[in-house]
Amino acid sequence: MHMGKGRVVEMILGDGLRHARLTCAENLIPSPGQYLLVGDDDSRVPLPVPIFYTDSAPEGFIAAAPIPDAWRPGREIYLRGPLGRGFELPSSARRIGLVTLTDSAARLYGLIQPALKQEAAIALVSDLGMDNLPDEVEVHPVSSLSEIIEWADYVALDVARENLPVLREQIFNDKQAKVPIKSQVLVRSPLACGGIAECGACAVTVKSGWKMACKDGPVFDWTELG
Repeated sequence: MHMGKGRVVEMILGDGLRHARLTCAENLIPSPGQYLLVGDDDSRVPLPVPIFYTDSAPEGFIAAAPIPDAWRPGREIYLRGPLGRGFELPSSARRIGLVTLTDSAARLYGLIQPALKQEAAIALVSDLGMDNLPDEVEVHPVSSLSEIIEWADYVALDVARENLPVLREQIFNDKQAKVPIKSQVLVRSPLACGGIAECGACAVTVKSGWKMACKDGPVFDWTELG
């Protein structure tokens, strides 16, 4: 984990949401699925704020929505991280499913370029509007999720913690759906302490009891959750 300053360079509108291009030291750039905790000296911004990677950018990266409403280009921010466990894209994967059951697919976009580099086919499952995706990415509605699960040899999902029961009961327990051996889930929950206080606000129920998303996640293997 590292600490340092960054700067908001540009606000970017994508998929109808506000993202931000940030500059920072290379060692502060999170991998897909990991997060940074961000603060500044503006009392209007709740501290700390977790942000996620969505794409690369010169001297930094693009942070996925949601981001603080008060952010404007030129704003100096303080960063701690990268924190938590990110996605682990298998080098052998050739059929990759990206699935979002939240407000945005942007937290999964960081897997697209690595997947294309290993010549994988990509299916993005979402009922949201998608902007500026590479032509190689096929977009499918959530109603086709079972088919994509059958087709894929790796699946990455983004889901709010409160929707995990839906994922378990209605999707992955579907007897017609064969879950790929390697499936991972980014579980969205409060990440205020970054693993320091062990406050339990981000606790996620797993087969063995519960784990804290701030340090054991926020990306979990489906075998832990299903």
